[in-house]
Amino acid sequence: MSVVNVHEAKTHLSRLLDAAAAGEEIIIAKAGKPVAKLVPIKKPARKPGALKGTFIMDDSFFDPLPEDVLDVMENGYKHDPLRSK
Repeated sequence: MSVVNVHEAKTHLSRLLDAAAAGEEIIIAKAGKPVAKLVPIKKPARKPGALKGTFIMDDSFFDPLPEDVLDVMENGYKHDPLRSK
């Protein structure tokens, strides 16, 4: 853990942010007294299955798409004004 004064923190903020992102904790002091701590943000742990049961997919979701929809997805919409001719 390093301690820097306000002037140094303003001058080297980008470097200090990089250090914090790498896991270092930095104390910022004013007139030699600690006033703030720059620390990395901890990403919340992902929990597999956390959304289980919050919504239900209808069985028809897994049915094959109609041929006309597949054709548009594979070949594009023939009347698309942005489509190259």
